[in-house]
Amino acid sequence: MPRRGKITRRTASPDARYNSLVLQQFINKLMMRGKKSVAERIVYDALDLASERLNRPQIELFDQALRNASPSIEVKPRRVGGATYQVPVEVRSDRRLSLAMRWIIRSARGRTGKPIHERLAIELMDAYNNTGTTIKRKEDVHKMAESNRAFAHYGRS
Repeated sequence: MPRRGKITRRTASPDARYNSLVLQQFINKLMMRGKKSVAERIVYDALDLASERLNRPQIELFDQALRNASPSIEVKPRRVGGATYQVPVEVRSDRRLSLAMRWIIRSARGRTGKPIHERLAIELMDAYNNTGTTIKRKEDVHKMAESNRAFAHYGRS
């Protein structure tokens, strides 16, 4: 955090095909070594493949998959009197989307044996249907927060 001045958030321009800011953020997160055209092709191919298999519009499928994968609560370590407690806190909306995108991309990269656009399509379909690695990750985070609910009072400042 800077000592002086305000932090201004830069916003990316919306993506070319669907005019969606969220999809552009997803493409940027998927991008490696500055190769945006490669990332765009991967995402668009994955969305086309997933929508073809589920008979749903691409952007609707993407939005629902992100909504399903987004955590509503997480734990943050809080140090109180020499002990560190895992305190459950609500997740801000921008972080919620960011976590969901990160988990979907990590799960897709973790799969093996197929091209990346197919793996991403499968992961998006799984998230859309509330199954798969990404949803398991979200449920684990929620379980951790639920089991540490006793320390919730440390979250209030």
